[in-house]
Amino acid sequence: MPELMIEVKGLTKYYGDHLAVDDISFEVKKGEVVGFLGPNGSGKTTTMRILTGYLPPSSGSASIAGFDTMTSSLDARRHIGYLPETVPLYTDMTVEDYLRFLGTIRGMRKDRLKIRIDNAIERVKLGDYRKSFISKLSKGYRQRTGLAQAILHEPEVLILDEPTVGIDPIQVVETRQLIKELGQEQTLLLSTHILPEVSATCDRVIIINEGNIVAEDTPDNLAVRLRGTEQVQADIRGPSAEVIKAIRDIPGVTSARHIETATGSRYNIESASGNDVREAVATMVVNNSWGLLQLSVVPMSLEEIFLELTGGEEHEDA
Repeated sequence: MPELMIEVKGLTKYYGDHLAVDDISFEVKKGEVVGFLGPNGSGKTTTMRILTGYLPPSSGSASIAGFDTMTSSLDARRHIGYLPETVPLYTDMTVEDYLRFLGTIRGMRKDRLKIRIDNAIERVKLGDYRKSFISKLSKGYRQRTGLAQAILHEPEVLILDEPTVGIDPIQVVETRQLIKELGQEQTLLLSTHILPEVSATCDRVIIINEGNIVAEDTPDNLAVRLRGTEQVQADIRGPSAEVIKAIRDIPGVTSARHIETATGSRYNIESASGNDVREAVATMVVNNSWGLLQLSVVPMSLEEIFLELTGGEEHEDA
């Protein structure tokens, strides 16, 4: 069985009388990349702060690599690399000096620290800025400096809170690629409000709303569960009236709609959940000597899933 790197059991957090996190439990196995999503005020950031040892829970427990974040806080933190949304940087230091300072207070040996500084700077593409003062860096390069400190000590678990917020589109693409690469070596818990980012980088998603976990699965599985139907899109060359009738006659098809596009006729086909009609559609087209230009499943987007489960609009912070 894969080793558990993050384990949360019955986690509850009150701020005074306000219940921020309500008895939640989840696990992240070694090597997983998991998206942790939630609208504003959902309890997402509170949970991440408990996981990283910045806040104590009111009840329940959280552990990293088998170490309780409260009773064995220092041991748990040694296994964590944390990138908060607002990175605490010492702007009067150079990038290299900042990383050396953090490595020293983490107790890293000098010989190892030198190698790890070089490696971290190379991984986040900061080589041209290693001698630059952090105060002179753009938002994107400050974010990269924060990511460099998170991976400096080669932690087994990376917890990243909004890693691409406020940076330019080119750096967003580069950061997503880096997250994918890191996910091949480390366990990642990624918090973001940019839903395509989760689709592009995560194996699984956990959605929290009003302090409760409302969904936990792969995006594809969530889509099937929520929609309750399968949807297929087909571009077919043929007489549209005959094509739509033939599609509706296929066993299992519950609805079909014809749409005229710039390139021809498109048909949106719906069937009961678990009933994949693509093979039947292809056979029907061949039997009628029509042309099949495209045939594909239409997935429910992560944005649709998120809004369906949280009952509101996407927010930027949580």
